[in-house]
Amino acid sequence: MIDRRRALALATLALAVPRLGQAQAAPIKIGMSGWTGFAPLTLADRGGLFKKHGVNAETVFIPQAQRLAALASGAVQGVATTVDTQLVWSSSVPLTQVLVLDRSKGGDGIAVKPGIGSIAELKGRTVGVDGAGTTPYFVLVYVLRKNGMSIKDVRPVTLAPQPAANAFIAGQVDAASTYEPYLGTIRNDAASGKILVTTLDYPIVVDTLAFPTEMVAKQKDEIAKIVAAFFEALAMIKAQPQDAFRIMGERVNLTAEAFGKSASFIEWQDRAMNQAFMAKGLPELMAEAAELQLEAGVIRQKPALGPMLDTSFIG
Repeated sequence: MIDRRRALALATLALAVPRLGQAQAAPIKIGMSGWTGFAPLTLADRGGLFKKHGVNAETVFIPQAQRLAALASGAVQGVATTVDTQLVWSSSVPLTQVLVLDRSKGGDGIAVKPGIGSIAELKGRTVGVDGAGTTPYFVLVYVLRKNGMSIKDVRPVTLAPQPAANAFIAGQVDAASTYEPYLGTIRNDAASGKILVTTLDYPIVVDTLAFPTEMVAKQKDEIAKIVAAFFEALAMIKAQPQDAFRIMGERVNLTAEAFGKSASFIEWQDRAMNQAFMAKGLPELMAEAAELQLEAGVIRQKPALGPMLDTSFIG
């Protein structure tokens, strides 16, 4: 006959076994920023869609300039950023893009103070812009190049996107290269100046989700679920826009209405858009971005572009 103490011990063990079997692996952390184009990942995270699709994943806000270090150290396992930046980072950590998140439709731009009417007039002027290897820097270099200039023709003041917008509004710099939702603060403050050019004029900003190439080969199931959750987030935005905007806006301290306005300057990419752009458009953009980054001295050699794109997750 089993005594009460032994019965209690056996019962405790029986309860413990299922718990041990249900232990979850560490979450897949995706490093990103408050850029409006990334927000469906926030919705997938905080709206419970990652969990619904059976993947333990979460999003973490990390400034673009620090995201590579976080990836290299293992603090995050995935990164959301622009194609041009993925190219730069891949020289340190081989990366494979699995999903196109959004394409900027006026969401990135260069603002100038009153009296400046052209890119040529930026010569010798101070420009608030994030560091080399970031998207605002790439936009600035690209636009300067298309207008017969280079970064050496302006006086860069290294500021992250939000501080760059704030410094511009405060009159501390002559121009600023930044993006939504921070570009929107300049749109709403006409006295500080105007937005001279955006990605409507130069459609070069495309954001993708990437993971280390080795991880893509080993964890296809988890990555596929993350991609599926992103597409469901886009469906939720269409079906329940106010609820979706509220959840995404809270992450960046914006009301649902203000967030919705910032979203009008980007185009989130659904499955069909992904399929079309990965087939034609993205490979060409990668090649052009690699050429410009090499010319600007941001990278020392062009990366192999083939391994940087896996279209199997959007089929």
